[in-house]
Amino acid sequence: MDPPVDLKVVKQDILAGIVECEKRCLLQCTKWLAELNHGLADTPLELRGNSAFENVHSGIEASEYDSYLLAKSYFLVREYDRSAYFTRNCLSPVPKFLHLYATYMSKEKKRLDNMTDSSVVSSVSHAKDFAELLSILRTEHSKDSLDGYCLYLYGVILKKLDLNDIAVRVFVEAINAEPTLWSAWLELAPLVNDKRMLEGLKLPNHWMKSIFEGYTYIELFQNDEGIKIFENLQKNGFGKCIFIPTLLAIAYSNKRDVDRSIDIFQHLQSVDPYRLDNLDSYSNLLFVKDMKTEMSHLAHKVVEINKYSPETCCVVGNYYSIRSDHYKAVMYFQRALKLNPRYLSAWTLMGHEFMEMKNTNAAIQSYRQAVEVNKRDFRAWYGLGQAYEILKMTFYSLYYYKAAQQLRPYDSRMLVALGETYEKLNKVADALKCYQKAYNVGDIEGVALYSMAKLYEKQGETEKAIPAFLKFCSDEKLIADKASLCHAYMTLGNYYEKIEDLDKASYFAYKCLDYEEMKREAESLLKSIANKRAHKATTSAAAAAANPSGAGKSTEEEKPTPEDVPAETYGEDMEMDETNLSKRIEVAMAEEEEEQEEEAGTSELAESSDMPEFHMEDSYDVNE
Repeated sequence: MDPPVDLKVVKQDILAGIVECEKRCLLQCTKWLAELNHGLADTPLELRGNSAFENVHSGIEASEYDSYLLAKSYFLVREYDRSAYFTRNCLSPVPKFLHLYATYMSKEKKRLDNMTDSSVVSSVSHAKDFAELLSILRTEHSKDSLDGYCLYLYGVILKKLDLNDIAVRVFVEAINAEPTLWSAWLELAPLVNDKRMLEGLKLPNHWMKSIFEGYTYIELFQNDEGIKIFENLQKNGFGKCIFIPTLLAIAYSNKRDVDRSIDIFQHLQSVDPYRLDNLDSYSNLLFVKDMKTEMSHLAHKVVEINKYSPETCCVVGNYYSIRSDHYKAVMYFQRALKLNPRYLSAWTLMGHEFMEMKNTNAAIQSYRQAVEVNKRDFRAWYGLGQAYEILKMTFYSLYYYKAAQQLRPYDSRMLVALGETYEKLNKVADALKCYQKAYNVGDIEGVALYSMAKLYEKQGETEKAIPAFLKFCSDEKLIADKASLCHAYMTLGNYYEKIEDLDKASYFAYKCLDYEEMKREAESLLKSIANKRAHKATTSAAAAAANPSGAGKSTEEEKPTPEDVPAETYGEDMEMDETNLSKRIEVAMAEEEEEQEEEAGTSELAESSDMPEFHMEDSYDVNE
């Protein structure tokens, strides 16, 4: 989709949209459009005589205007029943929508107020609550008498009743009728399941389509496509619209480019210091980076702005969580949910806190509610998998990990979790596929290769395990779990000792001496290597003694030259380890052999002109 070229046309559309949404009390959509309009402040537009403002009173019959004004004032102070009552007989488009919208808001408010447990998102009574309103809208829709705004309301109710296929069609109708109605685009986005479905929607060729596509790609975790669209929009005049960099920050966060995401949020804070939207995402990033000081500043700041907003409660909950005060964190997440029972972040984060508190059942309940709010929340599915894994309910765990992996197909954490679950169920082939894919997509935690190698080792397929262990050990600085690294070194040392590659075996054995838990085993392996080297030296000496005429030549050939020294990393470490245990053992054994040879008085060996060569060979073997 090519970005809009004429920003004046864009701004004119936005102003017209603001007027229409304001008349109908669609407050969130009005706010969003106003923010977008402010970002285009550098685009000049003549306001006097502007057609957008000529429509301020359009859609309202003169005879209904007084009732409309009264109903609007009641709506704005949340007296929805009064608002609906005074517009009950209105037929013109704006008061008619206000009547239906006030009726909907009244039903929704009462439903939430009457919920016996505010910590549960209930959908059981939706059909009963909205039956009458749904019947009116369905009848009107069949007569094609609904405008874009009423279609949007119809779609919202269908979505609440899980009639998603019909809801998608209705939202598309609403968008085609009113392209600047951002609320309709926003409700449609979670119903888009994949890229193919997105491309198949019959959406208007409008500049809003680009914003919607970028937003939906990020919702689908196809972050590169979303970033490309929003960066393109920034270049074409939307750079100061605060919504665009916010979505870019979320996309970079999804890609685990945490530092870049934090930088964007910090810039947004300087531009709009009293903005609370998406600050829960910012606090999550500070939590991941363990930035306690910044988290503290943010928590104090949001409390000063608005103590009773869900975003504030969520930020404060994260603040207590980073301090490991899990009980207080849960309390603040619960406060956020009392203010907004469908606040996704609070459900998911509360589940994490219950997991920290070892309250698995409460965690499962929280994660289930998060999934109820948004079935695309991979963190909730992954949390459910972890919870059932703790309860040793492996098949349940497998189901939830699969759901998480389908949402994040290129996230190695999901693949590793899935692989471990398959391994527990003894599905070795599936587990190996998961580990291999996790490594191919970029192993975030650096455990996929180790898990794959361990599984090969467990199956007795050592030849396949060794390359995996070697790759795993190739960059030891990036490996956090030193116990795994030590096990890999020990396995490699034993393997190379077994196939008589004593240089490599010695290299990996020395590596293990740095770890206390493997030190004894490593010393034992080094003794075994020393014995084998000594045995080789003795065998070589005996062979040379048996064939004195060729001894000088053979030993001369065996002397190492610079070209023979392998260019691997093993050499340097071996030189550094000269003073270690292996050298002392080998020197002692060599001395003992020499004493035995002298006592035996082997005249042939003593008289041999190649005696210095044998000493050189002995010396080289020890120092190698």
